[in-house]
Amino acid sequence: MTPRVVEPPARLGKGVSVYPSATAMVWQGEGHLHEAVAVPGVRLSPGDALVEIELSTVCGSDVHTVLGHRSAPTPLILGHEQVGRVVALGRGGAKTIDGHRVSLGERVVWSVAVPCGRCTRCRRGLPQKCVNLQKYGHERMRRGWELSGGFATHAHILDGTPMAAVPEDVPSEVLAPASCATATVAAALEAAAAITPLEGGLVLIAGAGMLGLTAAAMATDAGASVVVSDPLPERREAALAFGAVAVADPRVAADAPGGLTAALIKAGGRGAAPTVALELSGAPAAVRSLLQTVDVGGVLVLVGSVSPGPDLAIDPEQLVRRLVTIRGVHNYAPHHLATAVRFLAEAWQRYPFAAQVGETFPLAEVDAALAAAGRHPRVALRP
Repeated sequence: MTPRVVEPPARLGKGVSVYPSATAMVWQGEGHLHEAVAVPGVRLSPGDALVEIELSTVCGSDVHTVLGHRSAPTPLILGHEQVGRVVALGRGGAKTIDGHRVSLGERVVWSVAVPCGRCTRCRRGLPQKCVNLQKYGHERMRRGWELSGGFATHAHILDGTPMAAVPEDVPSEVLAPASCATATVAAALEAAAAITPLEGGLVLIAGAGMLGLTAAAMATDAGASVVVSDPLPERREAALAFGAVAVADPRVAADAPGGLTAALIKAGGRGAAPTVALELSGAPAAVRSLLQTVDVGGVLVLVGSVSPGPDLAIDPEQLVRRLVTIRGVHNYAPHHLATAVRFLAEAWQRYPFAAQVGETFPLAEVDAALAAAGRHPRVALRP
């Protein structure tokens, strides 16, 4: 039975009993199936919140973890893309990114990362790289923070977690990825726009998964002409629905039919070169291709290279003479989550975000959901 009742309200800020018990799907390591663990209560510190999860989506990093492609501490509750409702608050309550005091029953999304707000990086404006950073869906399950990931019926939101209220009319399938894919794209586009304007520019995106499709829509809304490169025909077709002017198949020669040259000509005219290139696939070949293709004075933003890969050979003379900037984006700052929510609330009916979430599995079938994740930009879990 999915837990629906939290009591007793008189003890908020101390121990909070959950009845029936909250359930977390716990992963014990590579080669193991998830196990359901009951969490009958939580201890909320001042500023904490308890959220009943409405829907979680499966990120590619969750899949990479269970396949052993990236290390992770265990036991672990995976999941960091979700939307839910606040059902209990610690003493003093909690606030959203914009300072709004959260109410019981309010629908929210929250950041993947919990910065301390005090370290040197936080003070430098890099809370996403906090020295003391904690991340939902990435931390070992421990006493006092048992509900630390999205693959559960409830999540324990720690004080200091960037949180955003979300509209009631936006589907959960649209909102759940806000705390990863959408906010990350907002950070990537901000990094690019700091070098060269998006409006009137030509943006080339490598990869048409959830990140790439979101980037196509956000860049289009910012006034750019967008070209998307992806080897899968169904993903290239989806990119056109998300605002791309043209698409390219990276498996064919650039000057062949369906190649990159024709796509760039369609989007920007003969001789056009992208002023912004976004690498969202993680493929080393895509990094090399974008670096060679980006225009003089342009910027290459690397987002997909989150696992160790081969060294990238760069001729420093080319960077100097072509005035090219290379930037890396990993995680995001709190204001990027707020940007993501505003964008989705305004754009979800113009772009088919909900359709990008394919199969929806019961929470208990998390292993089946992870196995199916490669067949669609996102699959979902519903408690």
